Amino acid sequence: MKGTFLKWAGGKTWFALAQSDIFPKNYNKYIEPFLGSGAVFFYLKPDEALLSDINQELITTYCSIKNEVDDVCRYLDIHSKKHSKDYYYKIRETKTRKNYTTAARMIYLNKACFNGIYRVNKSGYFNVPIGSNRKIFFEKKELINTANLLKNASIKAQDFQTTIEEADKNDFLFCDPPYAVMNENGRFVSYTADLFTWEDQVRLSISLGKARKKGVKILMTNVDHPAVRELYLKQGGFELSTVERFCKVSSNTKGRKNYQELIVSANLE
Repeated sequence: MKGTFLKWAGGKTWFALAQSDIFPKNYNKYIEPFLGSGAVFFYLKPDEALLSDINQELITTYCSIKNEVDDVCRYLDIHSKKHSKDYYYKIRETKTRKNYTTAARMIYLNKACFNGIYRVNKSGYFNVPIGSNRKIFFEKKELINTANLLKNASIKAQDFQTTIEEADKNDFLFCDPPYAVMNENGRFVSYTADLFTWEDQVRLSISLGKARKKGVKILMTNVDHPAVRELYLKQGGFELSTVERFCKVSSNTKGRKNYQELIVSANLE
């Protein structure tokens, strides 16, 4: 397949393409606790995987693509034909009842909204305005390919700590947590109703420390912030490096610029 079926703020398609040499060549199960668009999963195409996210709507969408892709495509075809400004806002306010209509709604809104941003308000409702695309197209063949890649994946809606605890020796754990450092100047750091807090960063570092001691192959991207670095330096056993990325999640072009991201790894050799 060409890429991911969802566009996601902070997605790692760029990372998978530019840093592919860093991925381990041999591992048992691929595990990703912050799924998002699943860019690294779709790049690696592992034989066995555990994919999870705390976002229930996102996981419902993945499960529906895996289990009922024809129904999802049928509703996407309807959305494509009816797409307009009024229709977008009507669907944005719609509450779905079936999993495949939930999936089709999420994929449609993701394709039609501004910049492909997934953002909800404090009540948990998607609130991104419509984008500039006058016509919306969906490739059924690509979604069927996605469904085939998901066939051997276990997909769960659960907290990242629970997922990390399921990792065993020689599994490959890729983590790309939401970036939430509140004092970063001008950076868009929150995409969900529940911010990934500093306490979550600490909890993640402890979970990864336990996984490292079990012999799990670990690769994490995170915000390059001194406090985050310190969480892994003080534990020992982790390798830290940086990579530069272009951030284009901004309402104006002045806010779109290059940033350093932190790479934390262990047991990759």
